[in-house]
Amino acid sequence: MVNCCGLVSENNKPVPLKSISVQLQVRDHVTSVSSSLQYVNEEDRPLEAVFVFPLPSDAAVCHFSAKIGEQEIVAELKDKQSARDQYDDAVSSGQQAFLLEESDESSDVFKLSVGCLAPGQNAVITIVYVIELSIQADDALRFCLPAVLNPRYTPAASAAGVPEVSSASVIPYTLSLSVDVRSSNRISRLESSCPLDPLVFLNDQHTHATASLSAGHRFDKDVELLLYYENSHQPSAVVEAGAAAAHTGTLMGDPVLMISLYPEFPADVMSSLASQGEFVFVIDRSGSMDCMMHNGKDAKMRIDSAKDTLLLLLKSLPMGCYFNIYGFGSHFESFFPQSVVYSEATMEEALKRVKDMNADMGGTEILQPLKHIYSQPCFPDHPRQLFIFTDGEVWNTKELLDLVKSHANSHRCFSFGIGEGASTALITGMAREGSGHAQFITGTERMQPKVMQSLRFALQPAVDNISVDWSVPEGVTVDVLSPPISFLFQGQRAIIYAQLKGQSSGKTEGAVTVKYRLKDQPVTNQLQFTLKPTEDTGRTIHRLAARSAIRCLELEERVGGAGAEALRSRILELSVQAGVSSTHTAFIAINKHSKQAVKGPLLQRSVPVRGMMRGSACGAPMMMCAKAARRMPPRMMMNRSMAPPAPMKAAILCDSPILSSRDMRKSAGVRRLGADDELHWCESLSDPADPEPQMDSLLQLVSLQKASGCWELNAALAAVFGKTEDELTNHRPAQVDGSVWATVLALIWLNTCRADDQVEWQLVAMKAAAWVRAQKPDGLTQCVCDGNVLLGGHVTQEALGI
Repeated sequence: MVNCCGLVSENNKPVPLKSISVQLQVRDHVTSVSSSLQYVNEEDRPLEAVFVFPLPSDAAVCHFSAKIGEQEIVAELKDKQSARDQYDDAVSSGQQAFLLEESDESSDVFKLSVGCLAPGQNAVITIVYVIELSIQADDALRFCLPAVLNPRYTPAASAAGVPEVSSASVIPYTLSLSVDVRSSNRISRLESSCPLDPLVFLNDQHTHATASLSAGHRFDKDVELLLYYENSHQPSAVVEAGAAAAHTGTLMGDPVLMISLYPEFPADVMSSLASQGEFVFVIDRSGSMDCMMHNGKDAKMRIDSAKDTLLLLLKSLPMGCYFNIYGFGSHFESFFPQSVVYSEATMEEALKRVKDMNADMGGTEILQPLKHIYSQPCFPDHPRQLFIFTDGEVWNTKELLDLVKSHANSHRCFSFGIGEGASTALITGMAREGSGHAQFITGTERMQPKVMQSLRFALQPAVDNISVDWSVPEGVTVDVLSPPISFLFQGQRAIIYAQLKGQSSGKTEGAVTVKYRLKDQPVTNQLQFTLKPTEDTGRTIHRLAARSAIRCLELEERVGGAGAEALRSRILELSVQAGVSSTHTAFIAINKHSKQAVKGPLLQRSVPVRGMMRGSACGAPMMMCAKAARRMPPRMMMNRSMAPPAPMKAAILCDSPILSSRDMRKSAGVRRLGADDELHWCESLSDPADPEPQMDSLLQLVSLQKASGCWELNAALAAVFGKTEDELTNHRPAQVDGSVWATVLALIWLNTCRADDQVEWQLVAMKAAAWVRAQKPDGLTQCVCDGNVLLGGHVTQEALGI
């Protein structure tokens, strides 16, 4: 079995990455991340390597340095082409050089070129970036460290004389991670997908704490941290002073304000959900969806979890709306030629086709189905809501985001990243440009709760006529650096960055007011703030503001038209001034004291990882010379003609993370994919002899619900309750019919037996309750009482919503 290998020698010994050390400094909902990577060249010749890895798409990379022995070289941020030329010149002349650049096609993929490491030499490379922490449904602030330097693919033979390499050894390098949290809110707890040492509080107020990843962690999956404050939804404003060395009037020289707003929608509006809309569900059916959601007990295949989620979605839609379902891989197909009216007949037809869905459509090509969907005319008074599910990454990310942005006025886009390593640029970008909401399902998380939360957002009344007004002292002006707020959801954060220009006449208070309309009701949210800067925060707010401004300019540049060169110049100027990476800049570090004669050719290594191989026709990575790897577009670094390794007993080919040796022993069988399939290693823990898993009782109940919201009184429903059909029939009050009785029982069972899963069944229950109310049955109070007795519940009629 060919296993994970990383940077490797000709005799299959992993080199040169030895350890990774990460320090997080969290300040409220912003964090600074410092990652140090130790490389050692164990070859007998100088080594050049290119390493490709993902970073969060919203990260502002602001520092890059290399330490050789006791000498530290701090990189400069320069025009990308100039930095590449300097790197090539340095390496060819025998100097040590390091180049860090953002991919031209995806903002969450970076390439690190390590040039001319002498035999036996150590190099410690440090990358620093700052990022906002995303807020979750349970009010947690989420940080994810992708397994960026844990190679997940099997290298194959290639051009440029780089040897074919393989290794079945356990990845030898280690990860250490420490977290320092300071907050204006009391810290409740810190959770992780990986083992953590206990949280240590450093003051009595519990506003300062530290924690560390437990020793011995094997960096074979994303590290997810969930930070809980006592009041994470409290609006806040932070003013950061400009740098003393920077000129007044520039971004870095002036104070920068960061506003975090949490709109509060009227309760009466939030209690009613929209009954109209066109709901289009786009499901990834590439080979990787045939992999497990996680490696824990009772894990489901990704495609099976998606099918369960579609069941909940279809049952939760309101009568009379429109819907359609697309599956995509190397090609795409839809259930219906165009969206159809939601009814009992169309719902049942869709459910039958959902049952037959498989992960059998090859690679990950999202662009064409999106173009087809956007080409379909919208239905009047039925706003289009797009739900996109994928575990993949694509190399035309920016082209995709531009497409979504160009149709932002005709739809909202809700996106879901499934599994470890899903592209943050793709998932968060589609939601941002489509005025929707992004969710990531990793580790042992279940897909259904997050998806149903997003459906609840989609059914919320749309917010329109959003305006932001500023009130600041005379002499001060506000230059907003963030894009205009185009969407608002209950409980979700809206962040505004602004540069404060000029001098105050004496007053130190300001205010920001956000106004909008919700179901024809005017709503106002206001936040007061002080203009007095906080203590030194290391220019974190300035760099995040610069990143926001740069992304806006990059999008404007990609749209094209007049002024493209001026936009490029502005991006370069802002990027270099703030020290924040962009598509037009790169970090270059050269050790000018290390010049030595190069004896023989440099050994060249190219190390693709998860972020690099998504969306290819063939996932087998191709080795090439390091210079060619830097110059060639990522999508050209795949080779359709490459054959995968010969079939081996314990492997299945798909586009998912590499198997560990333990996982290989658990795998069963092998299959060969076609030329258009993604060819990566993933594990399959299923055994053909295993019995069909029993459907969860909640899903069983939901599967029996009619499109109108009611249930029928029958043996299948009784089985969910652990009763017989006769028991249900004999307890039915005489004055109610069978469907009303069955529906009331279903509502009681949901509230009694699956109360903890309310976020999954809430919309199903709301539809059922509305159906019961519409029937205006007699004896409803007695019906609820008898139902509680039968099912052992204590639920009131009011709690059931009937």
